Amino acid sequence: MDSESPPHAHRLRFYKTLCLAYQSLGVVYGDLSISPIYVYKSTFSGSLRPYKEDHEILGVLSLVFWTLTLIPLCKYIIFVLAADDSGEGGTFALYSLLCRHLKAGLLSTSHGANHRLASYNTGTSMKETRTSLVIKDLIEKHQSSRVVLLLVVLLGTSMVIGDGILTPTMSVLSAVNGIRTKATNLDENYIVLIACIILVGLFALQHFGTHRVGCLFAPIMISWLLCISGVGIYNIIHWNPRVVYALSPYYTYNFFMQAGKDGWNSLGGIVLCVTGAEAMFADLGHFSQSSLRMAFMVVVYPCLVLAYMGEAAYLSQNRLDLQSSFFSAIPEHIFWPVFGITTLATITGSQAIISATFSLISQCRALRCFPRVKIVHTSGQIHGQIYIPEVNWILMALCLAVVIGVRDTDTIGNAYGLAVITVMFVTTCLMFLIISTVWNRNILLAAMFIVIFGSVELLYFSACLTKIHKGGWLPLVFSLVILSLMLAWQYGTSKKQAFELENKVSLERLHILGQSLGMVRVRGIALIYTSLAATVPPTFAHFVTNFPAVHQILFFVTVENLMVPKVPVSDRILVGRIGPPEFRAFSCIVRYGYKDAKDSYNLETELIEKVGEFLQSDCRDDEEWAITMGNDGDVGRRRKSGSKRVGVKEEEVQEFAEAREAGVAYMLGNTYMVASEASSIVKNFSINIAYEFLRRNSRSPATALGIPYTSLIEVSMAYHV
Repeated sequence: MDSESPPHAHRLRFYKTLCLAYQSLGVVYGDLSISPIYVYKSTFSGSLRPYKEDHEILGVLSLVFWTLTLIPLCKYIIFVLAADDSGEGGTFALYSLLCRHLKAGLLSTSHGANHRLASYNTGTSMKETRTSLVIKDLIEKHQSSRVVLLLVVLLGTSMVIGDGILTPTMSVLSAVNGIRTKATNLDENYIVLIACIILVGLFALQHFGTHRVGCLFAPIMISWLLCISGVGIYNIIHWNPRVVYALSPYYTYNFFMQAGKDGWNSLGGIVLCVTGAEAMFADLGHFSQSSLRMAFMVVVYPCLVLAYMGEAAYLSQNRLDLQSSFFSAIPEHIFWPVFGITTLATITGSQAIISATFSLISQCRALRCFPRVKIVHTSGQIHGQIYIPEVNWILMALCLAVVIGVRDTDTIGNAYGLAVITVMFVTTCLMFLIISTVWNRNILLAAMFIVIFGSVELLYFSACLTKIHKGGWLPLVFSLVILSLMLAWQYGTSKKQAFELENKVSLERLHILGQSLGMVRVRGIALIYTSLAATVPPTFAHFVTNFPAVHQILFFVTVENLMVPKVPVSDRILVGRIGPPEFRAFSCIVRYGYKDAKDSYNLETELIEKVGEFLQSDCRDDEEWAITMGNDGDVGRRRKSGSKRVGVKEEEVQEFAEAREAGVAYMLGNTYMVASEASSIVKNFSINIAYEFLRRNSRSPATALGIPYTSLIEVSMAYHV
């Protein structure tokens, strides 16, 4: 009898979804929910001005409403969230899907064993269309198309990370500036000081993890949404109930007819109403599709619409309050309580992009596009909830630098808008490929998706480009630096792997060399890390020729990062033999998804157990062979041969058990690369300066793999590439 009836299980799933939806309000939707603080201010900060009629104000409200409806609701909630990669979201999740279906990957470290991984071949069972076959053929045959795809993905990723710097500064500084509504003579330096203190507190909370932060922030965000929707309803009734007519798309058309070029320029401010929409997808791994959809459609969307309508109603009767419309629209008797909630909400609002930044950097690091950093998994239940200390403090330092150096929310808003719309357009382009090749839908559906959403985003993008000289250069600089960092690391890593492939050594040759040098086999097991499966790395050959002594049992361990979120434990480790049995050498391929937690201590135990199982299985196979072969003509001779082999296998099993008791040592290459003298200036700079700087200042491979230093043997070697 089942321990749980189906209705009980259904209720449990519903309660879990409800709980995740509650937490998502404090983590995912904060950025999107605090946009009313600065949208109208940024929109009317340029040449756009409201005149005696309400054309501009109602037009802006209509644009905000339809932008909220088209992009967060229709694009992300309905379509993009469905393009998850086994529950993971973000730019790299889309890239992961494309890599597996189109063979478009330049980042995976596959060595031919991925066909045995069930999750590596997941996909739609629908028949491929002619268009999908044409696109697949184009990408698989042309290296340049795969390079362009990777660059687009890295551009989108770098923009999201740059957004992680701008979001906290924009939201916190905008909220603190609200004090000036009541304290008009307050010095700007005090505003900056308060904003810096809040930012330091926000980043200091990150080490508690998404679960605890979400439970702490969710009540704040619910209070905030109820508060702004309540104030919105009050302002609609009190100031101008006719603003409800602005929900008609006619007012969007009329806005452009009346405002002309000024209306187009104002789009750089209006686009701020969808900041945080990309974080919904990037943070998907922290929650679930159903929980995010429930929270947005039931709570976030209606509350935001009411808030924007209420502020527009106030502005229509108080045109002189353009630069402080949000705080001025708050009724006098509840101003300070609302201001307090606003300040707390801006702290919460920054959490969405910070969590998204952690997720994306984790994916980049796993796929060798980012230097080695420490990743702390903060939840045992939700594997996507992580914390990256180094990134957290670097983000904090950059946020403080922007607040102190820029100070002006209009300038930061211009930068913010360009970063947001660039990431959205990258996602739209990738979704075109997902719809046509992964989902195998009709090309017309994919074309409609990119035409409807891409045209809207390009319109906003064109308006944001005109403000590059007014702060729009900030995200370009941030993304250029981050993109250069990722490309330098990926280029250096690929060159290192290519060198090891060209200079790999056969174990037979090494064994012959060792005999001539008088090589000694000492007791114990050695785990030798190599980037190429079933090969002997150059560092091991370098070690043996200079110090001819190796351990009794050798594990050549290759850690592969696959383009899947998680690899099942049963498929995690593949074991094979290198060379004849007397070499006592084994190839161990350890496969991780980009969201898997890596535990070196458990890995050591799992490797030893897997090799032990491999030897036991090999021994049993030989026993069966000896018995069955004894049933035909030459019984005695064949049984004797089989028995001899069984004896050798049993001896090997016994030797393995003794080596296991003697202990385990780790051998790791501490390599550095030097560009050859004939290299170009670009290659010299990329290898000798950029990559080496990143290598020296990132976590060491031993630290990243969690190898205990008491058992570590590091072999230094220069790679001339």
